[in-house]
Amino acid sequence: MKTRIGIYGVILLILFAACNNQQKEAKQQAAITDSIYTCSMHPQIHEDHPGNCPICGMQLIKKNVKPIEVNNIQLETLLKPTNGFVIASLPVTTPQLKNINVPVKAYGTIEYDTRAAATISARVSGRIEKMYVRYRYQPVERRQKIMDIYSPEILTAEQNLLFLLQNDADNKSFIQAAKEKLLLLGMSDEQLQQVIRTSKPLYSVSIYSNYSGHVHDAGMTHDPAPASEMTASAPVTQELSLKEGMYVQKGQTLLMIMDHHMVWAALQIFSTDQSLIKIGNEVSIIPETDTAAVIKGNVDFIEPFFRSSSKTLTVRVYFHNESMLPIGSHVIANVSTNDKHALWLPQTSVLSLGMNNVVFTKTLDGFIAHKITTGVRSGNEIQILSGINEKDTVAVNAQYFMDSESFIIASSK
Repeated sequence: MKTRIGIYGVILLILFAACNNQQKEAKQQAAITDSIYTCSMHPQIHEDHPGNCPICGMQLIKKNVKPIEVNNIQLETLLKPTNGFVIASLPVTTPQLKNINVPVKAYGTIEYDTRAAATISARVSGRIEKMYVRYRYQPVERRQKIMDIYSPEILTAEQNLLFLLQNDADNKSFIQAAKEKLLLLGMSDEQLQQVIRTSKPLYSVSIYSNYSGHVHDAGMTHDPAPASEMTASAPVTQELSLKEGMYVQKGQTLLMIMDHHMVWAALQIFSTDQSLIKIGNEVSIIPETDTAAVIKGNVDFIEPFFRSSSKTLTVRVYFHNESMLPIGSHVIANVSTNDKHALWLPQTSVLSLGMNNVVFTKTLDGFIAHKITTGVRSGNEIQILSGINEKDTVAVNAQYFMDSESFIIASSK
């Protein structure tokens, strides 16, 4: 019996020693995994014991594997990038669903109202004998003489009228038809009466302007001559393309007359504001040439296309140019739009990352970057289209999260 008890005691001692050895090995293994040794010049070297770098021979330095905690928050969490998680204690706000008036500020230029464009065309074929207007943008008045033209067709019609008056004066219908023909060919009443009174045909007939405005070449609006035209004179004072001695054809457009009193303000609207602009919106226009003057108008037309080399939409506002503002001069306009019922946030809460916009939503002891879709801006407010709702809490100033130190300061709570 005593022998058996001794055997059992030896077995227990062996088992106890084995357990102690396992616990020591576990502690050693834990100590080894808690820290590794690496080279400052060659970080790819990882050893579980101190020594020298096998590459450069420098002494290895100890590197802790277990994360360090600050205020019960792991340092790994604190050092996460700002688009992941940010530890901070900052003022917060919530999106507000409300109505806000969104005035749109636009820039533009003064352009001719093309509805007021008038043309002077040749009613007969012939040769220009004399020009009374000489250069582009020359002002003309209604009933002002523009040019004298020789036309064989008018000369023949004059001779027919004189023949009837001299040889068949009682044929009233033929005589009346001959007079109407001359009037339709462009002869004025004064010139017709002169032919009848003197019994002599006029070899050149004057063409008058039926409109007041400024002279342009046919097909030309307010743009100056192309840069390829290397002339010594300024584009405004360059000669017209029509010259004395030139032949014109029946129906050919000779000149254009543009009225400086009837103009458009062509305003450029950016894509973020295009949904707000409607026909009829009130507009206040301030010319840069006279900032004290304010011109009132309404949006009359929204161009259904984008102009070349432009990413803005053009809207037109008609007004009577009483001050004779120069065509092409720049203006600043404020367009009044209807109230916008939407979700709004302060603009400081939204951080632009180029193609995307984000806000920092509050969660536990920190903030998480959250992608959103924004709309129009009004003052210090910005419209939120999607990404968050009224129940979300976001940081008031998202710019603080881009500071180099803000995301490594632990909350004091």
